Amino acid sequence: MRIGELSKATGASIRSLRYYEQKGLLTASRQVGSGYREYHALAVEQVNTIKLYLSLGLSTEQIAGFLHCVMKSKEAFCAEIMPVYEQKLAEIEEQLALLGAIRSNLIERIASIREEQKEGVKHVAHGIEPN
Repeated sequence: MRIGELSKATGASIRSLRYYEQKGLLTASRQVGSGYREYHALAVEQVNTIKLYLSLGLSTEQIAGFLHCVMKSKEAFCAEIMPVYEQKLAEIEEQLALLGAIRSNLIERIASIREEQKEGVKHVAHGIEPN
């Protein structure tokens, strides 16, 4: 199967497929004469698996560490995958905590500004110039 056919079968762009190949996640042979990439029939499953792991927020380097195992056996039997999942979850928890703190700070600032605006309107209504 050529790269265009693989792209259509998986929904991955040709550029993405070349990138996966560059990162060692996908392999292709070259046709003699034309030099076109030729992918094995299992490449569709492999690309879909890569896309799944990318959607989980994993990097291509992380995926490369366990992809071969996952393609040979079930995810549950690949010892390399659990530490990657746990690390990614810890990173997400840290990001969520940081976003929660930022959210709280923004809520406080908005409330403070609105209160100042109300006070300014009250002062103007009573003929008092705001500071």
